[in-house]
Amino acid sequence: MSTDQPPPGPDEPRDRDSSDPFAKYPRANGSPYEERTAGAEPHAGMPPLAHLGRRLIARIIDALLIGIPVGLVLSAITGGYDPVDGSARSTIVTLIYVLVYFVYEGLMLTRDGQTVGKKAMKIRVALLENGQPPAGPAGWVRAGVYALPEIVPCCGFVFWLINVLWCTWDRPYRQCLHDKAARTLVVSAVP
Repeated sequence: MSTDQPPPGPDEPRDRDSSDPFAKYPRANGSPYEERTAGAEPHAGMPPLAHLGRRLIARIIDALLIGIPVGLVLSAITGGYDPVDGSARSTIVTLIYVLVYFVYEGLMLTRDGQTVGKKAMKIRVALLENGQPPAGPAGWVRAGVYALPEIVPCCGFVFWLINVLWCTWDRPYRQCLHDKAARTLVVSAVP
């Protein structure tokens, strides 16, 4: 659109929203969830989607919050830990870490939709259909699909990697595979 033309009217589509360089379609309503037709929208009134950088930092905080204490305790008990040696001891340590992380995330998400990392980054997990925290099965499904595949040797890590990278190309909700399984999305916790 050239600068000598008037701005589009309320019923005309605008150019691609400049706040999202990956948007494929024009959005006339400025919604981060793309333009929708009239009717019941599963995301009506939800806060904006969480920034991918905030999501990453929240995951790092949570991994350190669980990993450091679990690693210290288990290293003291087992006399050391080498994650790449392939021994039964390292497999048990990994299994315990994964289970502790699963329980931590499941409990935190079903309570209020936020882990400690998400609280620090001011983001939260919301159900796609109504924006509420994923209380009950949805929180546990999300936690399970994120953490438990790591138990499977070799291909568990590959699945985990694809899972967490999925949100970089998923549109319109920027969901990872664990979000899709639980029908959740990550939004800003600040109104």
